[in-house]
Amino acid sequence: MTFLVHSGFQSLDLTGPLEVFALAGDAYTTEVVAAERTPVEASSGLAVLPHRAFHDDPVDTLIVVGGPGTAEAARDEPTIAWISAAARRARRVGSVCSGAFLLARAGLLDGRRATTHWSACRLLAERFPSVEVDPDPIFVRDDPVWTSAGVTAGIDLALAMVEDDLGAATARAIARQLVVFVQRPGGQAQFSAQLAAQRPDRPAVRELQRWIADHLTADLSVEALAARTGLSTRHFARVFRDDVGVTPGSYVESVRVEAARRLLETTTRPLDVIARDCGFGTPETMHRSFRRTVSVTPGDYRRRFRGHASVASR
Repeated sequence: MTFLVHSGFQSLDLTGPLEVFALAGDAYTTEVVAAERTPVEASSGLAVLPHRAFHDDPVDTLIVVGGPGTAEAARDEPTIAWISAAARRARRVGSVCSGAFLLARAGLLDGRRATTHWSACRLLAERFPSVEVDPDPIFVRDDPVWTSAGVTAGIDLALAMVEDDLGAATARAIARQLVVFVQRPGGQAQFSAQLAAQRPDRPAVRELQRWIADHLTADLSVEALAARTGLSTRHFARVFRDDVGVTPGSYVESVRVEAARRLLETTTRPLDVIARDCGFGTPETMHRSFRRTVSVTPGDYRRRFRGHASVASR
């Protein structure tokens, strides 16, 4: 496993995946490379001494880390040339966070689906229009190239690579060792419905968001929610949209879908039970919400992710 670092890289982009492979024991040999074998300072101030400078030896897996220094690294022709050459010798190539910009600069993402940190997806798409940028997943696998979202998503990427190489049991054991509660599937959203929404300015709306998450089977109609806040229906709808960025109905649906996704990934509960417990009422209503928000049916979602998302401790 060869990790490429550059000045201004984000330390967790390196150390998170590096720890995953290190915990696999003798299955992997890891190395850190850079343009020169001199200390490379991360954005946090942590200095890392690479094992060696760029080399011409075969590379099994190349992982390019991201960080604030990515923009400068992308302008460094020797770095880009080495990434391109090393990729041709590698079995697979990956990136963490904004490391995707370096892969794109080297031409490795042309015609491929890829992701990066949600805040940089639009910029990646604008600068590299030949790349199919997907802003939602934690990581994307488009063989032989893997790309991941920000920071801790690099751990998910590394766990997925270990599962691919050594099996699910080994990946789960490493996840337990790292106290990673759930090995998240790549298609899982980068952030939850609550994080995706704007943080409300009004304490009453923030409290309502918390109440909604804990009462998914309650009456969550606009009228009922307005009554809880003591506002008229029209005024509440306007205040909620201004504060949260979406309508109350859209927000409630997103929270219910998120709860259902967790149950589909981590349990064997029947669909009708999940639909009831998450406030949809019927499987048909849950089906329509999934098609509208996730673009797959609940059954397809479970088949796709159930085998790749294991609860580390039950």
